[in-house]
Amino acid sequence: MATDPATTFQKDDPSLTPAQLVTEGSPTQIRPFEEPDDASVVALWKRVFAYPAPHNDPARVIRDKLAVQRGLFFVALLGGALVGTVMGGYDGHRGWVYSLAVAPQARGRGVGTALMRHVERALAARGCPKVNPQLLESNAGAAEFYKKLGYAVEERVSMGKLLAPPSPE
Repeated sequence: MATDPATTFQKDDPSLTPAQLVTEGSPTQIRPFEEPDDASVVALWKRVFAYPAPHNDPARVIRDKLAVQRGLFFVALLGGALVGTVMGGYDGHRGWVYSLAVAPQARGRGVGTALMRHVERALAARGCPKVNPQLLESNAGAAEFYKKLGYAVEERVSMGKLLAPPSPE
């Protein structure tokens, strides 16, 4: 049986080629973020997250991610339109998932699951043994989504500290 190179996962290739997935009869493409995606990602994040803190400004987050592990920043395209994102990070001990976002009109079509499976494979290709998604405690819908994918709430407290104020654009 021949395999489609677009869906073949190769452990020794952490860049991962675009994956063609099918969700409700519509092809969803998961691929690495490209600079022309910038405006669409900013618009999606402003709509989905609406974080008020300056350090979460979408343009800044994108710029910072492209400087560090840009190969763990993926977008989902459905019918040619950008409808989702996910960012991963790996510090050599644990993997992290941030900014899983799916446009409201594309929810319930498997886009979020496809993005999560893709970033999980990318992290595994780097030797990551465990992954932790980051989500707001108040986001019960996201918590249920992750539970359906096999994630569990752990007895830990996540703490944060802003090390430096964001520089002006």
